Amino acid sequence: IGGGPGVSRRCDMKEPTLGVSWTTPDQAQAAKALCPKGQGGDVLQNEEGETTSHLMGMFYRTIHMMKNGIKPVYVFDGKPPQLKSGELAKRSERRAEAEKQLQQAQAAGAEEEVEKFTKRLVKVTKQHNDECKHLLSLMSIPYLDAPSEAEASCAALVKAGKVYAAATEDMDCLTFGSPVLMRHLTASEAKKLPIQEFHLSRILQQLGLSQEQFVDLCILLGSDYYESIWGIGPKRAKHKSIEEIVRRLDPNKYPVLENWLHKEAQRLFLEPEVLDPESVELKWSETNEEELVKFMCGESGVKRLPQGSTQGRLDDFFKVTGSLSSAKRKEPEPKGSAKKKAKTGTAGKFKRGK
Repeated sequence: IGGGPGVSRRCDMKEPTLGVSWTTPDQAQAAKALCPKGQGGDVLQNEEGETTSHLMGMFYRTIHMMKNGIKPVYVFDGKPPQLKSGELAKRSERRAEAEKQLQQAQAAGAEEEVEKFTKRLVKVTKQHNDECKHLLSLMSIPYLDAPSEAEASCAALVKAGKVYAAATEDMDCLTFGSPVLMRHLTASEAKKLPIQEFHLSRILQQLGLSQEQFVDLCILLGSDYYESIWGIGPKRAKHKSIEEIVRRLDPNKYPVLENWLHKEAQRLFLEPEVLDPESVELKWSETNEEELVKFMCGESGVKRLPQGSTQGRLDDFFKVTGSLSSAKRKEPEPKGSAKKKAKTGTAGKFKRGK
C-alpha cells in the first residue's frame, strides 16, 4: 500500500493500548524479532550454550514501549491454516538451500557470506516462545495464544475495541480487517525507521473498494495462502472480484491454476479462526521484580545485571509498572578495573557465543 493522503501517517510512541502480533516460529520476521544479534554479530548465549537473545530482545522492546506509555499485549501464533502448507514447504526448501550455501561459504572462508546465510537459518523454537511467555508473565504483561494466525486475532481485538491497533510488519493484518495497523513499532532504534500508522477505512475509501473486494485484491497480489494469477496485477485489473476476473480471462493467456481454491482463501481472510475478544480480559499489574531478576540473572544462566545504560532501562521499566518506590536505588561505586568497565558499558548480561 503506497499510501495516498490520509491513508497512513508517521507517529511516535505516544498512543494508548496496542495489540502486538507475535508471529510463528518459522517466519523470518519472527526470527529477526526474537533473536537479535549481540555486539560484533555474535548470538547471545548463556553458559550452557543456549540462545538467550530472544529474552534480551523481548525484554528491552517491552521496556521501550512501556517507557513511552504503551501497554502492549502479545499474541502468539497457533496452528497454521491448511492453505499455508504450500508456503511452509517453500520455506523449508529455501532453508535447505541456505544450509548448502552456508557450508560452501564456510569452506571458502567467506565471512560475509557465512553471516548472511546464518541469519537465514535462524529458527525460533517452541522453547524460545515458552521462555518469552514466562518472561512476560514475570513482567506482568498480558499475552494471548491465538488458535491460528496471530494477525487475525490481533485484528479481532482491534475491531472489538480491546486494543488500539495491531503492531506488526505483516500487512495481512489489514486483509484480516484490523481497523488500525502500526509498522516499525518494535524496530531497532539503530534502524531509525519511523513508526507508520495505517487506517483501513481510509485505505478502502481511497481505493474505492469494499473489504471483500480488498481481500480479493490482496489474494491476486499474492499472499502466504495461495498463488496469484500470473500477469494480473493492479495496473491491468479492470474488475472488482476474483469471480468476474476468472470469468473474463482468456484461458490461453492466463491459465488459472488447477483446483484454484480462491474461495477458501477468501473465507480465511473474511472468517478467520480467532480467539473470542469478549472472553479476553487484559490486565497490567505490578511486576514481580524479585522473580524477574532471578529468571534473567539465574535461571537464564546470567551471572549479574549489566551496569550503566542497561540498569537505567531496568529502572525505567520498574518505575512504569510501579513496583519500585519513587526513590532510585543507589548502586555501590565500582572500583578499579570494574569502574572502567561500567563506564564503557562492557559488562554484559549474556555470554556471547559463536
